[in-house]
Amino acid sequence: MPNLECRMYEPRFPEVDAAVMIQVKHIADMGAYVSLLEYNNIEGMILFSELSRRRIRSISSLIKVGRQEPAIVLRVDRDKGYIDLSKRRVSEEEAHACEDRYNKSKLVHSIMRHVAETLGVDLEPLYQRIGWPLYRKYGHAFEAFKLIVADPDAILDALTYEEKETGPDSQEVTKVVPAVTPEVKDALVKNIRRRMTPQPLKIRADIEMKCFQFDGVLHIKQAMRKAEAAGNDNCPVKIKLVAPPLYVLTTQTLDKDQGISVLTDAIKACTAEIEKHKGKLVVKEAPRAVSEREDKLFNEHIEILNEQNAEVDGDNESEEEEDTGMGDIDLTNSGVNVD
Repeated sequence: MPNLECRMYEPRFPEVDAAVMIQVKHIADMGAYVSLLEYNNIEGMILFSELSRRRIRSISSLIKVGRQEPAIVLRVDRDKGYIDLSKRRVSEEEAHACEDRYNKSKLVHSIMRHVAETLGVDLEPLYQRIGWPLYRKYGHAFEAFKLIVADPDAILDALTYEEKETGPDSQEVTKVVPAVTPEVKDALVKNIRRRMTPQPLKIRADIEMKCFQFDGVLHIKQAMRKAEAAGNDNCPVKIKLVAPPLYVLTTQTLDKDQGISVLTDAIKACTAEIEKHKGKLVVKEAPRAVSEREDKLFNEHIEILNEQNAEVDGDNESEEEEDTGMGDIDLTNSGVNVD
């Protein structure tokens, strides 16, 4: 069986102050043990004091087992393999850059791993001859893979490595040979072309919509339908309630400008419809492209609101049960004047 375990980058350990992507494994008395996903899941630790700049009221609200997120490297003991990390020191800019780099590296790693598995070879030698040289030359192997889609020969044929052989006179000779064999090249190019398809962007807008007229809920639903009707096959529009009166409009597209334009038109259609019934729509956040991390944080926020609403609904239900516990009264036969 080939060995398919390998780090994504050439250095065995990250540099101090670098932002890395981690996954929480388990929570102990002093902090959380995590895996460094880009470094073949070597173990690190985040002390509770490095979770947040604010006073910690609940550990579970700040870190959860299984969650993936960026962290800053504080210390690296290369001899013992200890790595201390911090969550609270990660800036918004560093988080975005780390997430973007990791998503690219994860795709490169998936392609390289699949090639190694298909050919029955170890993964690390493939990285040594192809992956890491491309990282060095192009800044990121992802950028080289994008070029390989159109012109694989120009990128892959230029890769070489040194191989030592013993000559006829028993002297060791160093030869420069092609790094990519025809078999590896064929498998790699096929995988790259299959996987390196453009990823759709998610465009989002946040609005507040109110209508206090009779049948206001029906008017809001009609306005939502008008918004969704503004979409098309390339940019389908969805609108959903977050928590009254907040709604979110989303679309996915390969063309950012087109997505923003479609959501802008959807908001206009929604506004025109609700204003016909003396309602009001206010744009809280204009249409914009959102990252995977922003979308994940937003969905987590929605889950929290849904849980809070569920608790409130449960309270209302019990109150309604108390109010209707004596049953309905037949006013026509009760002697009560209903005129």
